[in-house]
Amino acid sequence: MNRSVAKSDNLINSLSFFRSHWAIWKLVGATHAQVDWKWLYIAYSLILNLLVTVWYPLHLGLLLFRNKSLSDDITNLSIFATCLACSLKFSIYVYKFKKVEQMEQLLKQLDSRVETVEEKLIYSQLKKQLRGILFVFIGIYLPVGVLAEMGFLFQKRRALMYPGWFPFDWVNSSRNYYIAHVYQIVGIGIQIMQNYVNDCFPAMMLCLISAHIQMLYVRLQKVGEDKSLYAEQQLEACITDHKCLLELFQTVESFMSLPMLIQFAVTGVNVCTSIAALLFFVSEPFTIAYFVFYTFGLPLQIFPTCYYGTDVELWFGKLHYAAFSCNWLTQARSFKKKLMLFVERSLKRTAPMAGGMLAIHVSTFFSTLRFAYSLFAILLRMRK
Repeated sequence: MNRSVAKSDNLINSLSFFRSHWAIWKLVGATHAQVDWKWLYIAYSLILNLLVTVWYPLHLGLLLFRNKSLSDDITNLSIFATCLACSLKFSIYVYKFKKVEQMEQLLKQLDSRVETVEEKLIYSQLKKQLRGILFVFIGIYLPVGVLAEMGFLFQKRRALMYPGWFPFDWVNSSRNYYIAHVYQIVGIGIQIMQNYVNDCFPAMMLCLISAHIQMLYVRLQKVGEDKSLYAEQQLEACITDHKCLLELFQTVESFMSLPMLIQFAVTGVNVCTSIAALLFFVSEPFTIAYFVFYTFGLPLQIFPTCYYGTDVELWFGKLHYAAFSCNWLTQARSFKKKLMLFVERSLKRTAPMAGGMLAIHVSTFFSTLRFAYSLFAILLRMRK
């Protein structure tokens, strides 16, 4: 009996979905408080982030609109905007990293409430959704990195993978040329890992919140059905779960609010420049393939977060239906008062916001694409 209970408890562990995130956070120098060799790790983190998080977008930005061809200018602008946004988002997340531990504690509390067959069915569906999110982000970043390197290897002229400035002559020195390339390929690899945790973590957290709201919905519907249990205690436990979910939601929102605003802005600009590059400037096969994946990958970076932001708002807005579906008619006056207070709170709109200005919602995703289209239309007029 004890073995089966332990096995069941192990199955309900939302933190297990973030193992890859923790491995990458540790690798890129974000987990200062979670390591034993603290000072050595801080030195490693400082060197790595100065070389990549700070210098990588800077070495691209120093050549902004100063390249030999318009094609290089477009490539330079596109990758500079992406890397700058990645560095800014990563810096904000590291600054607020203590919130990750708060989220994990709240998730543990919510996981401990998963008991019934219906709730475990929702949890099993959740696992499939989270794996889908992971595969989406891996499918975005891996081809972009591989195609960027393939474009470098098969280029006809000596050039860097991305137009960038170096404090040494890489044009006339083969050694310096390969040093510059190694820096760019290693740097973009680290930036891709940073982007993975930047974009994947918020989407997965919102997906988890949505699933736990659905589980709370199931619990609320069953309040008062079992005559052997005290209905008011069941209701109080559900109210506690709701408060825990709201606290988790607010923590996640404050954690991702500003980075998501940055991501929306950069996505709109980069979709426009990438389409322009595809249509007018690039001609080499691997570069075309790179921009195709890059153009489709940019919207996919924000779509899962927007989708589950919408889903969270939808399920928070449904909780009052579950409250009125429970067996409340035969309950005591004190039960009904508590239920009414819960319903009043659940009627308040709960939607994640980016920078306090834009809803993290599917409608914002399409607005971002319309913004990219508007920029592209302006670019076409300027070209004429």
